[in-house]
Amino acid sequence: MTIIAGFSASRHGSAPINLAVQIAKTTGEKVIAAAVLERSWPPRNDPVEDEYLRHVKAQTAQSLQAVVDGLPGRPDVPTLVHESGSIPTGLLELAQEFQARAVVLGSSSSGLLGRVALGSVTERLVHTAQVPVAIAPRGYGFSHEPIRRLTAAYGGEADTNGLIRAAAELSKDWNARLRIVAFTVRPVWAFGGPSLEAGAEDMVVAQWSKRTADDVTKQLNKVREQLAVPDVDMIVSSGRDWQQAVENTGWASGDVLLLGSGAAGQSARVFLGSAAAKILRHSPVPVMIMPRA
Repeated sequence: MTIIAGFSASRHGSAPINLAVQIAKTTGEKVIAAAVLERSWPPRNDPVEDEYLRHVKAQTAQSLQAVVDGLPGRPDVPTLVHESGSIPTGLLELAQEFQARAVVLGSSSSGLLGRVALGSVTERLVHTAQVPVAIAPRGYGFSHEPIRRLTAAYGGEADTNGLIRAAAELSKDWNARLRIVAFTVRPVWAFGGPSLEAGAEDMVVAQWSKRTADDVTKQLNKVREQLAVPDVDMIVSSGRDWQQAVENTGWASGDVLLLGSGAAGQSARVFLGSAAAKILRHSPVPVMIMPRA
């Protein structure tokens, strides 16, 4: 199996290739670093356009190879430049051609350093892909360690679409610890000290946390009927907003956050729901969006 690492010829960033190599260290799979060159489709018999594309393709291939050659330890990562009508379409074509287990992309250059941000390509892919889509935080560096822990974000309609099972299967395949986190955003006054409102809020959150833990346990027990699932950590992370709730989770190097596809997505496709989108933009670790079961 293969992991496709998408390279942006305009930004020349190594973040998606760094993450793809790190995942490959965990899974033993091959990484292909690929750049997609947009052209009119179907191709026209235009000598001027063909000459221009040959020039751009050669420059792109050179830039891509330079990034791969600069990776520490010089891992074996073949490169290719693929022509297609659009970059998202080209990446999906490559994923199908090489039977990719995942497509890995970088964050938008307009995003915060160290955070995940969707650009036009990633935005389209997370709504159309039939394989997991992993997104590296902006500026994500090369790491010699494998992925050590997967954190599945539990909550909302995505959980009815197979995230718990997918996370359990992935943690087993990757030999990584599994943690399931439920995020809750609480009003500002809930953090301001003792009050009647805060006490009532604490009670509601406690009841919700217990119900959530019970739901997760039921889903895990169903998965354990068919799959050996190691011990799973379950936590509830709260904050006055989504940013604080995500930051309060506690993250470490070697972590990956798993998000489930939203209920509006088609079966076996990735679709980023509204809650998942809010969590994603505040993640300090790579994010992998899983297709619906």
